[in-house]
Amino acid sequence: MEIAGRRLPEGSRRDWQVMVRDGGRLRLAAGHDLTYHHGLEPAFVDPVFVCCPPSFQDPDFRAPTAEEMARLARAPGEAPPVVVAFEADAGGREPVSCPVAADRLDIRPGLVKRPARVGAEAASGARDWPGPPLPTD
Repeated sequence: MEIAGRRLPEGSRRDWQVMVRDGGRLRLAAGHDLTYHHGLEPAFVDPVFVCCPPSFQDPDFRAPTAEEMARLARAPGEAPPVVVAFEADAGGREPVSCPVAADRLDIRPGLVKRPARVGAEAASGARDWPGPPLPTD
């Protein structure tokens, strides 16, 4: 699989999710199952145009179509150096088309563990207080 002419490291990447989406970057997480960890992080730096669902599966990266390039040409400023498009399953009846344009693409391979979810209960184990919980008045 390639993104913007750059070959991705081997591995299973069925599930994709937007991790960070702000004015300075669009960072994606990709892996076989994103519950506990992911194995790849493509990051688009200084994105100019993003049309991407928050999570999707099985993207098929391709060169942007003439119509997608025309849409980018209407945006103010110069044409960005990195333009990527892909078709992906976002849970609808048909795949969605997702163009992304940015100044740079960084690809970070390697295992990244997911942070614990807010409100998740701590694992049972030895307590650091020997007796019953203290009353809170």
